[in-house]
Amino acid sequence: MPPTITSITPTQGPTTGGTPVTLTGTGMTGSTGVRFGSTNATSFTVNSATQITAVSPPRAAGAAAVTVIHPTGNSNSVTFTYVVAQVPVVTGVTPAGGPTAGGTGVTLTGTGFTGATAVSFGGVPATSYLVGSATQITAVTPAGTAGAAVVSVTTPGGTSAPDTYFFYAAPPVLTAVAPAQGPTAGGTVVTLTGSDLLNATAVRFGSTDAASFTVVSATRITATSPPGTGSPPVTVVTPGGTSNPVAFAYVAAPTLTALVPASGPTAGGTVVTLTGTHLATTSAVTFGGTPVSFTVVSDTQLTAVAPAGPAGPVTVAVTTAGGTGTGPAYTRVAAPGI
Repeated sequence: MPPTITSITPTQGPTTGGTPVTLTGTGMTGSTGVRFGSTNATSFTVNSATQITAVSPPRAAGAAAVTVIHPTGNSNSVTFTYVVAQVPVVTGVTPAGGPTAGGTGVTLTGTGFTGATAVSFGGVPATSYLVGSATQITAVTPAGTAGAAVVSVTTPGGTSAPDTYFFYAAPPVLTAVAPAQGPTAGGTVVTLTGSDLLNATAVRFGSTDAASFTVVSATRITATSPPGTGSPPVTVVTPGGTSNPVAFAYVAAPTLTALVPASGPTAGGTVVTLTGTHLATTSAVTFGGTPVSFTVVSDTQLTAVAPAGPAGPVTVAVTTAGGTGTGPAYTRVAAPGI
């Protein structure tokens, strides 16, 4: 009894041939050929009594009757339509850039994507791709070198023209942050230096975004620290990925609790011991606004030399990386008259 064909999938393909089709039916065991019109299939495989897979041969555009050849007689025919294959055109890729390590999921838009057999970036095959429709393909970029890479799609109709690019970006590298510390209240303007910093999309202190940042060049970014505590890693995010971390330390504001002695002559020269907290990073000590020489003894103690000045109390202030703190007043005492 001759075989029968109940369906063919897909029902159309390009005139260049090469389309794998699946014929479903009955009595297919022992089949000796598959024909598209009067032309033999490029190849075929009898999978079972109910299924054959075959590859369409080249043929002119139009309908072709597909039949199965069998010693008991030829099957009925089903229609496979040959269409003129369209050369694919890529009009866009989103996102347009990603890291040189690859792995970026992108969406290609254009025309003529049906039956795509390859997607490449700079001549390197995509890690994977999926044809969503004649106008859209999703793909995963392979690893590449920094710079522009031509995006191409190949179908039975040909390969797209080199009109669309994906831009590979080298990963950013940070070498320094200055200053490397600031107050817990935030607001410190820091300069980040490194390489491949262009097109930065974020600067982070730990998991917190910088209050603001400006990309000055490929090697420098200025950023304003957000409020925080501890020593969070500072990183930069670009299309090339996330940089290595550099350390930034948040410093608590200083406090002053005692001055010993708390008074001295108007001529100055008294060595005063200042006691408080968070004094290790002290950068300035003032008596009534006048800068004085000082020595950091520990995180809780300084010594400073009181300056000359008129009699009366003056405010003593200490400035550190954490801010400025004031404490008890220092009183200048006039020498007794004779």
